Amino acid sequence: MRSNYRINASADLQVLSDDQCQHILGAAMEILERTGVVYHDKESLEILEKAGCHVDGKRVRIPVKLVEKALRSVPSKVTLCNSRTGKRVMEMEGNNAFFGSGSDTPFFIDPYTQNRIPTSKKTVTMASKMLDSLPNIDFIMSLGIVQDVPQEIYDRHQFEAMILNTSKPIVITAIDVDGYADIIKMCELVAGGEKELQRNPFMTLYAEPISPLQHPEDSAQKLVLAGKKQLPLVYTPCPMFGGTVPITMAGGLATGLAESLSGLVLNQETSEGSPFIMGGVFTIMDMKTTVFAYGAPEFHLLQAGLADISNYLNIPMFGTCGCTDSKVVDEQAAIEGAISILTTSMSGANLNHDVGYIEHGNTASLEYLAICDELIGFARRITRGIEVNEETLALDVIDKVGHGGHYLAQEHTMNHYKTETYYPELFQRQIYENWVKDGEKDLFQRANDKVINNLETHKTDPLPGDVEEKIRKIVEDAEKKLKA
Repeated sequence: MRSNYRINASADLQVLSDDQCQHILGAAMEILERTGVVYHDKESLEILEKAGCHVDGKRVRIPVKLVEKALRSVPSKVTLCNSRTGKRVMEMEGNNAFFGSGSDTPFFIDPYTQNRIPTSKKTVTMASKMLDSLPNIDFIMSLGIVQDVPQEIYDRHQFEAMILNTSKPIVITAIDVDGYADIIKMCELVAGGEKELQRNPFMTLYAEPISPLQHPEDSAQKLVLAGKKQLPLVYTPCPMFGGTVPITMAGGLATGLAESLSGLVLNQETSEGSPFIMGGVFTIMDMKTTVFAYGAPEFHLLQAGLADISNYLNIPMFGTCGCTDSKVVDEQAAIEGAISILTTSMSGANLNHDVGYIEHGNTASLEYLAICDELIGFARRITRGIEVNEETLALDVIDKVGHGGHYLAQEHTMNHYKTETYYPELFQRQIYENWVKDGEKDLFQRANDKVINNLETHKTDPLPGDVEEKIRKIVEDAEKKLKA
């Protein structure tokens, strides 16, 4: 028995100390109390005024005590389930890290032609099927906007394409609160009812404030509806450092945190204990190009710092990784994806999206998605760390093999080689002659082969009974209402 024996359960990364997190939190509370935020929704203003906020037109100043109240009531854990079985597959708390795609890209790289084409219901269907097939992808977003339907109701079509082609948890976007309400109805059909969906949610909404310090009408309304329905909500600022928030990281973090917390207050005042996921896509405005940079080192640093703050507050976090500013899947894309995935995995953000994005979020690539899926496997093996105990120290085996022997035939090796070692599929380690024999394919070509194979062979678990028909009717009813 060793006394005072410390272990590292995993490899991790901490950018901000608890004192620094508290300092930034204090600054965010000062922003909310002194500067305030703007809400462009009447019901939200009424809820906040009744709660004790100082309302001046659409500008709301939020007392510290209401922020602290919201932080006490918000759950520290949010769970998402498999839509077909109800099994709880994603428990977002602490440093549990889960990975999935991004959502509303306007362009898509066709894996059959390599043409950059507008996204459509067909491309979202392809992406959903591919995401369902990948072992290291835990949840899905649409990887495209459905553009070949009436845009006022594209969100219903988008969800339909996803739910028919995956059983994994889904993070949705909705064009407005009516679209969100229709998608909730579809989810209740799949789950078996309103209470069943609340108990075993498989969907969470992604919504955003507008930096700096504004909540548009549709976002505020979604915060309220999520609270009334007691369903998980992701509320994610996307501040551009030097553009929409201060260029200094501390100032930008404080502003973005104020935006998250003001959304949290509204959500919790609507319904205490409603599940809420904070987060942010925090990065710089590149002053050379004005681009919202996905591959910048500051992006990774800010995401890790935000994870420290979310862990300090004990609120699940929506992170970002597996994305690149590169226009094609090249060395730049691989490097930026690897750095972001490893940093995110080690920092402990929980619900990590945008895997498969290229061109700073304008285009989706299934080949890049497949490559990043393997990079997630690398990162998970690294963050799992080194287990040290009597079994893994293997002293008896070392003594048995002795001097000059080998371990290939040892039972200990057979018992542990699959768990101790990560074996990638696309990142090959074969000898040169075998690589030539297999066609001298580079990483992208191997990824494309995998994409085509998965699209043509993967089978998704079907929905039960007549649920698919009922979902179709909700979509059709939305179309009829639009034409009326």
